[in-house]
Amino acid sequence: MSMQACLFLAGARPLANVHALRRHAADIHGLRQLIVHESMDRAVDPRIAAPSDAPSWVLQWYFDELAPVEAALRAEGPIGRALDAAHDMRAEGITQQVMAVRTLRPAAFTPAKEHDERCTYLVEYEGPAEDLNAWLAHYLLHHPPLMLQLPALRELEIYTRMDCTSGLRYAHATAMQRNKVAFDDAGALARALASPVRDAMRRDFHALPPYRGASPHFAMRSTYGNLAAD
Repeated sequence: MSMQACLFLAGARPLANVHALRRHAADIHGLRQLIVHESMDRAVDPRIAAPSDAPSWVLQWYFDELAPVEAALRAEGPIGRALDAAHDMRAEGITQQVMAVRTLRPAAFTPAKEHDERCTYLVEYEGPAEDLNAWLAHYLLHHPPLMLQLPALRELEIYTRMDCTSGLRYAHATAMQRNKVAFDDAGALARALASPVRDAMRRDFHALPPYRGASPHFAMRSTYGNLAAD
């Protein structure tokens, strides 16, 4: 298991220029990977309907540690410039949150290459939990071993809160936890979500310690950029 810092940005309106976003991102010091997730038209989950306010896009910006994230997030900094090149960032409904990344490798793990596309399922636990330590301890002990059994799973990541300064003017999301599973395509994701493993995951979900807030699930089309900016 390894750990990085990841900035989540999410917006309601489509990105106007993903190529410009990637071009600017290539020069950001310390950025190791940028994944662009865009919403899918088709439903893939037989048990949970997509929320009506699902984001149009989610960006994941990966760094090896927190310091370069904060440097890139300063006012008028490189992440802000990259976003301005890709989208009308004056639009409402954009959120930001920096989280710690726990990366686990499933049996079918395959590292994504530059420009690879996959189908991703993002889950957000808004919280709060009555006892966050107990909630996370239960989740991290019991849920990932079940998730790792999902057929044809390529990636699994668990995200937990980090405190981080930011000069971006967007609202700060406060999810207590997120997770991500990735598959080769929408068909593979749909088959995994319809598998018996999902039944075991739902039973464990109902055994979680008490918490409030929604837990929206988003199926996304994901494009990878494997950067090595220094």
